[in-house]
Amino acid sequence: MTACGMAVALVGVLTACGTPGASADAGTGTVPGCRTTSCRLTDAVNGLVATDGGPPGIIVVVQHGTATRTVTAGVADLATGAPMEDTDAMRLASVAKAFSGAAALALVGQGRLSLDDTVGKWLPTLPSTWSGITLRQLLDHTSRIPDFSRQKAFAQALTSSLQQAPPPAQLLTSVEGLPLLAPEGNDYNYSNSDNIIVALMVQAAAGEPYETVLQDDVYGPLGLTGTSLPSGSALPSPYIHGYDIEPPEPEDVSTVFAAGWTWASGGVVSTPLDASTFVRGYIGGKLFDTATHDAQFHFIAGSSEPPGPGTNAVGLGVFRYTTSCGTVYGHTGNTAGYTQFVASTADGSRSVTVSVNAQITPTVNSDLFGQLRDIDLLGVCDALGR
Repeated sequence: MTACGMAVALVGVLTACGTPGASADAGTGTVPGCRTTSCRLTDAVNGLVATDGGPPGIIVVVQHGTATRTVTAGVADLATGAPMEDTDAMRLASVAKAFSGAAALALVGQGRLSLDDTVGKWLPTLPSTWSGITLRQLLDHTSRIPDFSRQKAFAQALTSSLQQAPPPAQLLTSVEGLPLLAPEGNDYNYSNSDNIIVALMVQAAAGEPYETVLQDDVYGPLGLTGTSLPSGSALPSPYIHGYDIEPPEPEDVSTVFAAGWTWASGGVVSTPLDASTFVRGYIGGKLFDTATHDAQFHFIAGSSEPPGPGTNAVGLGVFRYTTSCGTVYGHTGNTAGYTQFVASTADGSRSVTVSVNAQITPTVNSDLFGQLRDIDLLGVCDALGR
């Protein structure tokens, strides 16, 4: 992947049809007589990898209470042929935004932050035009602060120093002199800048590094042992390698840029199992009180990026996905080498995590994206027992 391309890219047990050890024909991606949701999900997973130009691998983790079903196809590493494992590390991309939501709402529940606290209160050195923007507006992307990752100055800084990211606050430099976006409708505008500021407010309110708050108030309480927010590009071994699948050949881009370039908006590293545990605990309200959970679940029109299955709506650090099989809550993610979808029922009892080791977008890979969204929906249906 070229440096320019990188800047753009920034923006278990296998079972089939309920029969242990059975799998779809990887060459055709079809199972004769496949009618159950579980079987159709396995069939679709195999079909995605078998598609010409498809991703090297995909892993889906479906959980019903304490029961876990892991469906995989393809490989985690093209060089070695290692299979996809639900305990392997991977980049969560924008699912990291749900972690910043979790940290912030945990502090709100503890009374250390308020949803009505302003940027000016905690971060007075940031632009005065942002001073009246509240934590609530940052969490539901109605702040109207421009997205730093879409700026030419950011792309230039990234490509000139892929392996060395600046301090988090400096990520906002390219948008500090820009006016707020013009109001449209409900003011929703998905912006990576929002979650950088959320994490900076968390640091200021807690009086300690954001990474420490994540450990103390998110990873620890949920028992996440394979999750971290690194600053560099290295991934713990073993890990699911991420690929640029554009012709002529897939290119491993797993460690091509430092995680600090996206920090709280996209830098979290986790495993499929940890991601599932996180979304169940986060959505299920294990990290904060009922009042804070109720506030989180106030939704307005807005779609995650990339869009999740069904009709999307945005809450505080969470998206609602209303599908033909039922409603789940979570987040999507997309970055160089990885595409993610994590979602849970409101009570945290059922969940689905879909992880692909390639960046698949509705604009660049529309056919593959359509297949992937079908898998996301089948995963939701399987999780909900439909």
